[in-house]
Amino acid sequence: MSPLFPALAARAARPALRFGDRTLTHAELADAAGALAVRISGARRIAVWATPTLGTAVGVVAALLAGIPAVPVNPRSGERELAHIVNDSAPSLVVAEPGVVLPPALAVLDRVDAIGAPGGAPAGPFPEHAPESPALIVYTSGTTGPPKGAVLPRRALTATLDALEDAWQWTADDVLVQALPLFHVHGLILGILGPLRRGGSVRHLGRFDTEGVTRELSSGATMLFGVPTMYHRIAEALPGDPALAKALSGARLLVSGSAALPVHDHQRITAATGRRVIERYGMTETLMNTSVRADGEPRAGTVGVPLRGVELRLVDESGDPVEAYDGETVGEIQVRGPNLFTEYLNRPDATREAFVDGWFRTGDMAIRDPDGYVRIVGRKATDLIKSGGYKIGAGEIENVLLEHPGVREAAVTGEPDADLGERIVAWIVPARAEAPPSAEELADHVAAQLAVHKRPRTVRYLDALPRNDMGKIMKRALHG
Repeated sequence: MSPLFPALAARAARPALRFGDRTLTHAELADAAGALAVRISGARRIAVWATPTLGTAVGVVAALLAGIPAVPVNPRSGERELAHIVNDSAPSLVVAEPGVVLPPALAVLDRVDAIGAPGGAPAGPFPEHAPESPALIVYTSGTTGPPKGAVLPRRALTATLDALEDAWQWTADDVLVQALPLFHVHGLILGILGPLRRGGSVRHLGRFDTEGVTRELSSGATMLFGVPTMYHRIAEALPGDPALAKALSGARLLVSGSAALPVHDHQRITAATGRRVIERYGMTETLMNTSVRADGEPRAGTVGVPLRGVELRLVDESGDPVEAYDGETVGEIQVRGPNLFTEYLNRPDATREAFVDGWFRTGDMAIRDPDGYVRIVGRKATDLIKSGGYKIGAGEIENVLLEHPGVREAAVTGEPDADLGERIVAWIVPARAEAPPSAEELADHVAAQLAVHKRPRTVRYLDALPRNDMGKIMKRALHG
C-alpha cells in the first residue's frame, strides 16, 4: 500500500486504532481504508467531518492511500467559518462517521460514510504518490482574519513523524493514549498518523478525563499526548488520586504541546509522579520544529532543540540573525526544512509574505540557552511587550504568576502607556474568588523573581480565561 504506513502494507495483526469499544488492527484498517479509498477515487479534494471517532481516522487514511488531499473540518466551527472553508477549499465530497448529522454548509456536498469496519476483498495495491503532492489542507485558527488553508505535502508528514521517531525513540511497541481534536496537527498528524507510521497503536478517549488516562496507562499504554489544559487538570487531580499518579509514573513518555505548559504544572506533576513532561514546538504551517528529546534533559519551560532536518534561527527586528545563546536575547523564530507546508491555498500573497529567503516567519518569539535549548516567550503580535525601553516576553511573567499560591490561571498582555510605551497587564483567575491576591502583592512577587521592570502595572481579575478548542488562551478576546 502506501509507504506512509508500512504496517498497513504488511497487513500486521497488531491493534492500530481504538475508539471506545471499536478497534481495528493494521490489517483491518488496510481493508476499511482501502475500500473507502476506492469509493472516493476520482475526487479532486475531500472534506472530512473531523469528529473524534474511528470514521474520521479511517477517512483520512483512505484519502492518503488514494492520494486525494483531505481537509479536516472542525465540527465546532461556526456557520461563517464553515462556509469560508468549504468555498475556499472546494471539496468534491465530504467523508463522515456514519449517522453523524452534517451542518448545511457540508450537507450540500455528496456524502460518503467512513465505515469503521473491514468488509469485502482487500483493496489496492495503491500507487506511491509524489513527496510534494498535497496530503492535507489544514486551516489555521484565523486570529488575524479568515482562516487560511495550509497545504501540507506528504513530504512534510513523513519528515516530521520520522524526526519524532528519532527524538522520542518512538517504536512499534508504543501505545499512545490521547483525547485531542482530530481537525488539527497535534491530534491528527502526531496522534493518529504518527502511531500508524510507526506500526504501533493509538487509543483515543473521545473526551479527556483523568479516569480514562489512568485506565489506559494502567493497561499497556506507554505514551500520553495532551495540551496544557489537560495537564493542568491532571496536576489538580493528582493530590487526591493515587491511581492516576501510579499510572503516570509508569508511562514511557508524557508529551505536551500546542501551547506552553506552565512551569508550576510541570513541577506538580513531577513531584507527584517522578516523571517529567516534555514539550515540543510546532505549528500548522511547519508541523514540528523542536522537542525535548527522550534521551535529553527534560527541562521545564523549554521546547528543546531543533528536530533532525530542521534549521532554526532567531532574528531581530531588522531581520538580522541573533547569534547570542545567552538565555536573554529575544528574537523571532524562523525555520526551514522538509517539514514546511508548500503554500496557503488560494493565497499567493500570504504565502510570499510568510517567507524570507526560504525561511518561514513563525511570529513566535524566543530565547536560546547556552546549550541550544529554545524557550518560547510568546507571539510577536500579542506577547512581545515593549515597556520602558525593554523587550519583555509575556510567557516568563505568566510562569512566575502561576507560582503564586493565590493564582489559578494567568495571562499577560501589553496596553498602550504614554510614559512606558506599553504597560504590563496581568489577567488573573484567582485560586479563591473571595480572596484574590492584591495587585501590589502580585507585582512584588514578579519583581522578586524576575526584575522590577517586568512587574505588572495593572491587574484584572476574571472568572476564567478565554480559550480555543486546543486550550490556547485567546489574548485578543481579553481586550475585546
